[in-house]
Amino acid sequence: MAVIAPSKELLQPPISPRCHVLLAGKPKFQMAKNPRARSFSPWLRPTEQRSYGLVNCRSSRQVSAFGGGELSIGRTVADIKTALYQSIQGINRGIFGVPSAKKSEIEGLVKLLESHNPTPHPTENLQMVDGCWKLVYSTISILGAKRTKLGLRDFVSLGDFLQAIDVAERKAVNVIKFNVRGLKMLTGQLTVVASFKIASKSRVDIEYKNSTIAPDQLMSIFRKNYDILLAIFNPEGWLEISYVDESMRIGRDDKGNIFILERLEL
Repeated sequence: MAVIAPSKELLQPPISPRCHVLLAGKPKFQMAKNPRARSFSPWLRPTEQRSYGLVNCRSSRQVSAFGGGELSIGRTVADIKTALYQSIQGINRGIFGVPSAKKSEIEGLVKLLESHNPTPHPTENLQMVDGCWKLVYSTISILGAKRTKLGLRDFVSLGDFLQAIDVAERKAVNVIKFNVRGLKMLTGQLTVVASFKIASKSRVDIEYKNSTIAPDQLMSIFRKNYDILLAIFNPEGWLEISYVDESMRIGRDDKGNIFILERLEL
């Protein structure tokens, strides 16, 4: 595979005033652009070819009755968000599959929220998406042979899926945390970098730039199946921001996936 160098602007450290994105040092393993690996777009965009970590973030899961009024089914937005959080409890963000009935229940609540989106033109109000987010649900799943090859049945477990969005730079950093049993509980992360540009009043086009894994021991585990891992978490494509308020964001991508994220605060 030909190695395509990242653009010079990605060599600058990210600006993320609302989220602590800390430079963890230059990684030894970096994957450049791979146009064949396209699948995962829960996040708007990543940043910088070095390895970053997200720390000191806490959940802002106070469900706000944004907009206040009664909805058609007699529920407030806050009621629906509370029901949605209850519905996604105990399913590990949906990453290892969800029963069809549960999936339909979640999608019904998502559609109800989307129909009362307080920010119908989010790309004209990008300050609403700027900052630090955590993925709480996605219809992307890792099943069967892919899960086995990545060691996610036995000794590797998934931690938080975090995203720091820098609207000013039109970039973001997506961080997927891992824990490895048997190696003194080794912790590490996959960092995926992308840029985005506005495509419409509610849609952005996302371009993958590069990705890194740290520390080296984690790369040694994933090296053989790194293409599989990257194909799952590559955000390239387009993303429709179908709902956003001060504490929650919902997106739909060009592969038909749904992503629900909650804002994190310092």
